[in-house]
Amino acid sequence: MNFLAGSWISDWLAGLGRIASMTRESVLSLFTFKIVWRDLLRQIHFIGIKSQSVVLVTGAFTGMVLAAQTYFQFHKVKMDTATLAVVGVSMCSELGPVLTALMVAGRVGAAIAAEIGTMRVTEQIDALRTLATHPVDYLVVPRLTAAMIALPLLTVESITVGIGAGYLVGVFLLGIDPTYLWYNMLKYTGDIDVMVGLTKSFVYGGIIAMVGCYKGMTCGMGAEGVGRATTEAVVYSSISILMANFFLTLALQRVVQMFI
Repeated sequence: MNFLAGSWISDWLAGLGRIASMTRESVLSLFTFKIVWRDLLRQIHFIGIKSQSVVLVTGAFTGMVLAAQTYFQFHKVKMDTATLAVVGVSMCSELGPVLTALMVAGRVGAAIAAEIGTMRVTEQIDALRTLATHPVDYLVVPRLTAAMIALPLLTVESITVGIGAGYLVGVFLLGIDPTYLWYNMLKYTGDIDVMVGLTKSFVYGGIIAMVGCYKGMTCGMGAEGVGRATTEAVVYSSISILMANFFLTLALQRVVQMFI
């Protein structure tokens, strides 16, 4: 049992070191490698535009259920008009970026791992090396850049739709006064909440792209290896996002307190 636990920890640390090395190499390449705009735009279209439907639906229903649940509790203490303020702060700083990242991880992370894993199984990555093309430059950097560009934009859409859907629920279903509802939301939801959410989404985009690329480039041979890599990419991306959210929340809150 101790041997198995030690082996698992050793493999986990080795994998963590490899993905850290790959991340370092990708970041350095990002600043030194000439971007192929056609590949970058293709990845932005795939990661950003094609993910809009799931992100918008998630944001809308998250805002609606959050508004309803907040109203049910605030109505007990006659704080109905503060409902949308809670929705605004929650969507901007927490629920918007986290749920958007989780939805994109489920769609994009799996696709990246499957695509690159298939290239590894069919030896296309080895062919790139024989053509003097670095796989990190050609495969990882465009996806990493596109994810870090697209995810903040998707988060803005999710936040906007979530707040709008919460407003409609509060006014037309729950009967809250629209003027005070909107006024309190603007009063208690500041620019700093939006900046915190966008900062988080930028980091989450990098996590999704790096985990997907790493799992694809290190997958086992055969269809089973590609399938396992695809599953692990989604699971590890989701866990990493939730863990990173905790530490980012603490760190960004400390930074906000320094400047307020």
